[in-house]
Amino acid sequence: MTTETADINAAEAARVKAVQDADRKAVEQVVATVERTQRAKDADGFLALFHPDALWTTGHGRVLIGFDAIAEFTRTVLPTATWDGEVTYEVVHTQFLRPDVAAVKVRQVYHSPTGDTEGAPLYVMTRQDDGRWLLHACQNTEVRGAR
Repeated sequence: MTTETADINAAEAARVKAVQDADRKAVEQVVATVERTQRAKDADGFLALFHPDALWTTGHGRVLIGFDAIAEFTRTVLPTATWDGEVTYEVVHTQFLRPDVAAVKVRQVYHSPTGDTEGAPLYVMTRQDDGRWLLHACQNTEVRGAR
């Protein structure tokens, strides 16, 4: 390998890393917005995060296919949800399956005076042509016995 080829390879690797770092931050912002909109019971803000062809499986196993089904469920459940405490979402792992597809493992904790409960969502997100990352296929799983 020539010095010139090594320099090109190093520059390309640095470019790819910079793009992945920016995408990782963008994905983390989507998760932060999930947290914010859940806390605020903001159905429209939450729904703005979804791809039109999204599918969602709730923590209780309800399967919602397509934006309309997700919107109907969210607009019914989220504004009337009750909890004593706060919910937090933490990205624990991001795996880029392709440059425009990320699998994101999240730790979701509902903090309440009676004790914390935990969920373990997996969000598959896709980057749109305009650069936005949207929730595309999501599965939430209750973690039993979490503390």
